[in-house]
Amino acid sequence: MINRILIRIKVLQIVYSYYQNGNGDLKVAENELLFSLQKSYDLYHYFLLLIVEITNLQKRLLDIRKNKYMPTEAELNPNTRLIDNRFAAQVEQNEFLQKHVAEQGISWSNDEDFIKSVLDLILNSDLYAEYLDNKEDSYEIDKEFWRMVFKKIICNNTTIEDYLEDKSIYWNDDVEIIETFILKTIKKFDEEAGNKQPLLPMFKDMEDKNFAIQLFRQSILKGKEFRERINKHMKNWETERIANMDLIIMQVALAEIMSFPTIPTSVTLNEYIDAAKYYSTPKSGTFINGILDSIVNELKKEKLLLKD
Repeated sequence: MINRILIRIKVLQIVYSYYQNGNGDLKVAENELLFSLQKSYDLYHYFLLLIVEITNLQKRLLDIRKNKYMPTEAELNPNTRLIDNRFAAQVEQNEFLQKHVAEQGISWSNDEDFIKSVLDLILNSDLYAEYLDNKEDSYEIDKEFWRMVFKKIICNNTTIEDYLEDKSIYWNDDVEIIETFILKTIKKFDEEAGNKQPLLPMFKDMEDKNFAIQLFRQSILKGKEFRERINKHMKNWETERIANMDLIIMQVALAEIMSFPTIPTSVTLNEYIDAAKYYSTPKSGTFINGILDSIVNELKKEKLLLKD
């Protein structure tokens, strides 16, 4: 589930933090990287659990209204299609979700106001009205409803994203990426799988986990060597005016270029130039592209880089 785009972002963040903290403890920083990646995987489960919490909150609210003094006819006989949603029930019963929630202590128990705000967004949406009006009643309709809730109401909702980023500092750059994995997961759900529906693994394979660890280690262990080469190619630039994040991005990019022969150089360059647009200055992408391109050509001339 944790793809290489997210891994690169996390490595950039930890390398930056490593130099900012100045304690020079590689193992501590590496553990922080793995913890940060674990928190991304937790967020994936938080989103799935959100479906359960929203459903259960609606159940509680309907029960409260039904049992109040002199309830209305509508309160006594509410539309229960949302709380009877088969897909939501399947998510709640999913043994992999339950296991992760128990092991990691994941809970929305202190976030009822937030859950209520998301529930209100859903109940007041055209999407919900269309769901209630749909004459077809099936698992697939229930599943598609929640897929569209995420796609149209939850994903890219700045209020929701801001809340999640405030909930954990580790989620500052994760939310949009993890949302795409939730949409993929919902699409993969099958009614026949019941509570054993597989969820996405933390890493696609051990190769991706090793990529994260090795990229971080090489960025630090060969950092001085990479910085010297970068500095040599910045002779026409005023060093003190260059954003520190630009240097970190180039350092990590060189670690990837030099350490992973199967990853095309062009792929690496594009990934870190894109990262610069989000994590540094508006002009950083052009600057980083120019410096790295010059370094790559030099490495090829020196026969230190043999891949394209």
